[in-house]
Order: sequence, then structure tokens, then C-alpha cells
Amino acid sequence: MKKSLLALAVLGAFAGAAQAQSSVTIYGIVDTGIVYTSKAVNTAGTGSTGSKFGLNSGIIQGSRIGFKGVEDLGGGLSALFQLETGFNNDNGALNGQDPGTTNLFRRKSVVGLAGGFGSVLVGRQTDFADTISAYTSVNDFGGITGAVGHNLDRLEGTRTNNSISYTTANLSGFTGNLIYGFGETAGKTSAGQSFGIGGKYDNGPLGLGINYYQSKQGATPSDTSLLSTASVAQAGNSALKSLNVVASYQFGPARVYGNYSRVKQDLNTGSPTAVAAKTLGAANKADIYELGTAYSLTPSLKLLGAVTHTRADFNSSSKGKLTQISLGTDYWLSKRTDLYAFVANIRATDMANTGVFGDATGTAAIGNASDSQTAVAVGIRHKF
Repeated sequence: MKKSLLALAVLGAFAGAAQAQSSVTIYGIVDTGIVYTSKAVNTAGTGSTGSKFGLNSGIIQGSRIGFKGVEDLGGGLSALFQLETGFNNDNGALNGQDPGTTNLFRRKSVVGLAGGFGSVLVGRQTDFADTISAYTSVNDFGGITGAVGHNLDRLEGTRTNNSISYTTANLSGFTGNLIYGFGETAGKTSAGQSFGIGGKYDNGPLGLGINYYQSKQGATPSDTSLLSTASVAQAGNSALKSLNVVASYQFGPARVYGNYSRVKQDLNTGSPTAVAAKTLGAANKADIYELGTAYSLTPSLKLLGAVTHTRADFNSSSKGKLTQISLGTDYWLSKRTDLYAFVANIRATDMANTGVFGDATGTAAIGNASDSQTAVAVGIRHKF
């Protein structure tokens, strides 16, 4: 009897130790606000535009719920995983499904190993542009600056399917990253594949980052920003090339930042002449410039401002411009909950204006030679 009790005690101790060496965390963000936009397209199909009020989910950060875990394997090696899905808090629906799919963990689905060498992750994940976006307006305004250029240059966080990534450990402030996405096309390795290389440097108030990403067309491209189905002739051809250079510096209570991106879409060989057809997605080349600041009036209250300017080239036949001025304030009620208010004006010159929140698109999109839209958002974000 005593031996049985002793054996049970030993087994219990081992079980407790094993439990202590692994952990799973449930986390999430709920971000929702009231939004006003001018010149939104009438969804009744009349082709007219007008003012619109609505309740939007994920204004700064997409509302989400996730699970992440780590297990200590000993010798400084750990196994880890992360699963994350997005949802619309205004109606409870899953958010941002890829066309024709029902993927649940669309935001992230990875498993891998980590140690002194860094980390290796496999699955669906963002490239390093998402990491260095912390030095840009995306950190403060989130999706507010997506339509003017950051959705195109991947700083908003575009996913790569079927991918493997390697991130170095922190080397005296420097962190590097490599990512490769498998096209999974029989007989043609290059079809649908993608790859990227990036790095960042943090040294006190200074933050620097650079990232290059390239993807090739295929019937099922690993780069989820390539939504069109390619022809046989296009499969394996470079479809997107994106370079990001970002910098940020903290001057006392003020963070000042600037960044530049160049995006080339080599397969956009058309020459659209109608203004409404000249969208960023149809551009052959786009250069995106940005300057901004975040000023802390108090530890809880920030004033925010950014100017983002994009120059688009439509196969060298014509050009267009987008400029957005974004202003805002962010007040933290606690470490997990904040209230925010933003106003943004996006103006187009010789190209279509899709609107700050994308509600200016349609058969009669605001696509005059020079047209603008103003958006105002007031909301609350809670992290758990």
C-alpha cells in the first residue's frame, strides 16, 4: 500500500512538472466604432453617393480571438503554436475570408520550434512587413491608412499560405527574417511561390526596418494578395514586388516616423483610361511616402497625425495620385482598454478614390479627376 501511494506521488510530481513546462494562452481584441463617411456609394445600385453612418469592427486592429502555446523541450528548445481567427464584432461573422474558402484561422495558423537560434514557423503567416509596420502609421491608425497605400505595400499584414519562415534571435538590437511560400503546383515549382527577406534594428529611441517581398502568379498563389486566377502563360511570372524602408525616432514625448514603399505589379499590363478603372490594384507601379507623429500629452493620452501620399503608374500610359491626411487621439482607460477618435481625408487626382474604409467603390465610384472623401471614427478597443 505504501509503495502504491509512493508511486502515485511520484507520477503526480512528474505530471505537475510536465504541466508547468507547457502553457496555452487564450487572447483577443475587440475593436468597434461608429463611423461617418462622406461620398459613400449607394448600395441600392442607383450609382449615386451620399453620407453614411455605420458601426464598423476592427478600425485600428481587426477584432480577433487566438490561441498560442509553448512547450519547453529542454536544452533551450521549445515547441510553439499560434492559431488566430478574425471576426466582425458588429455582426458576429467571421472576418476577411479568402474568396471561395471557409478557412477558420485565416489570421494565423503556425507551428514551429524556437531556441537560441531564433524561431522556425510553418503554416499561414504574415511576412516581415507586418512586423516593421510598428514604425509606421499602422501602429497608431491601423486600417485607417490602408486604402491610401498600406494595403498594397503589405504593411497592413498580408498573409502567405503554405509558408515557412525563419526569424533570428535578437542580435544586439538586430532581428532578421526569411520567408518562403510554396506554390504547390506539380511540374512547375515557381508557379504561385513567394519569398521575402527583412530585418529591423532597435536601439533605444531609434527603430529602423527594411523588407523585400516577391510573389509569382499561379492558379493557387501562396501570396493571398494575388486574388486573380492566372492563365497558363502567366503561371510562374513575377506578379508582385514590394520594398519597404521605415524609420522611427522617439524625441521625448513625441515619436516621429517616416517610410517609403515601392510596389511593382508586372502582370498589370493594361492601360486603363477611365478614371474609375484606375485603382491601386490595377497599377503597374506605386510609390508610397509617409510622414507622421504620435505625441504623448500624458502617459494615457496621445495625439496622432500622419500624411500618406501615393503615386501610381498605370503601365506608363497614365498616372494618378492619392493623398491622405489622418488626425486622431487615443486615450487609454487602462492597459487593456482605450477610446479613440479619428478624422481622415483621402483625395485622388486622376484616379479612382476607393474611400478611407472602401465604401466609395462601385459602378459609379468617386472617380472624378480630383475627388475626396472624409471619414470620422469614434470607437473603443479592448484587449484580453
